[in-house]
Amino acid sequence: MSGSPRQARVLAAACAAGVLLSGCATFTAQPPPPSWQPRAPLTPQTAPAPDVGQGGGGGGGEQAGEQPPMSEIPPPNGCKDFHPAVLGTCMDTLVAVAALPGDGRNPTALVGERTTGRILLVRKDTEPALVATIPVDASTDGGLTGLALSPSYAEDQLVFAYITTPTDNRLVRIAPNDTPKPVLIGIPRGPSGNRGALAVDHRGALLLATGNAGSATAPLDPNSSAGKLLRLNSAGKPAEGNPTPDSLIITSGLQAPGGLCSSLDGSRTWVTDRTPAADVLYRVEPGKPLGTPAWSWADKPGVSGCASPAQAVWVAMSTAGHLQNLPQAPDGTFSGKPQIVMAEKEGFGRVDGLDLVTEQFAIGGTVNKRGGTPVSSDDRAVVIVVQGGGGGGGTD
Repeated sequence: MSGSPRQARVLAAACAAGVLLSGCATFTAQPPPPSWQPRAPLTPQTAPAPDVGQGGGGGGGEQAGEQPPMSEIPPPNGCKDFHPAVLGTCMDTLVAVAALPGDGRNPTALVGERTTGRILLVRKDTEPALVATIPVDASTDGGLTGLALSPSYAEDQLVFAYITTPTDNRLVRIAPNDTPKPVLIGIPRGPSGNRGALAVDHRGALLLATGNAGSATAPLDPNSSAGKLLRLNSAGKPAEGNPTPDSLIITSGLQAPGGLCSSLDGSRTWVTDRTPAADVLYRVEPGKPLGTPAWSWADKPGVSGCASPAQAVWVAMSTAGHLQNLPQAPDGTFSGKPQIVMAEKEGFGRVDGLDLVTEQFAIGGTVNKRGGTPVSSDDRAVVIVVQGGGGGGGTD
């Protein structure tokens, strides 16, 4: 499904030539940090309005048209990528992305390679820096598939990863200058359905979506942690405020979750899932069944990571090779059909992992090396504009 051609052109232009090209935002070059830790404690900040040159927030499509066309950006040369939105290059299968907090002027993130278990720090004009390597089993659809900062990252600097081992799926914790430590083990592993997704709910808890481990019945089995959405604290225990105080489970029924995201104010949580009938997007209401999807795609474009800025939900389609923007009305319902953006030459191929930096910017990771059409600098971490100075995507 897609919006009108005009909508698609405007949004694609905003992504490809707005903040991502010169004149809309600056990426201040900084020397590489001595380690993966930030130089000073970082706390979430309200994003500044993107600098779009002359004029105000409206008319983004016309302003974007004044930017250099994509065809004027030289193609990648080895690991050197000339697109100003690219933060890191020559990585592999970036399913997991965790944006570091900041105001969007110097986007920085941790990205995880599904097949190698490597976690890297990416930042503009620096080489990706290795943070940790976690042993993973990527022989199925699992591996390193989820990455999130601690809900109290500014104080504890902890990072969490969801991984597949030869015997189970599990959540691990990485502290600075330490080896990964298990937090939650024994999540069923199967011949398929091992991929999961990890996020923070911006209300002090971690969210973990688990696959069905190849069992169609496990998601509805209350005694199995497969096919569930879990809400937990940094110690792996049920988070305060869970519907059932002594249970990690806040909802059930997932098959093969691809992405998990919460709005920065914590008011909305979404999870994408790949079911036998269709790819779907659910709005999560803790303690209630997933129920009817908020949106579904019968053509199965490969729903993956998602981002929830103030006026839309963005979903990466890692099979179709584009993103879709679902504009929202003030009451949270969708106010129009999904708008396809960053398709073909306007995008970066197959984007999978996705995480918000601010209400304006997200960071995505590509998976072109596994089934896509990679360029020499793939796989890449890239900045994506999810909301311009005039607000989120709308309809005609």
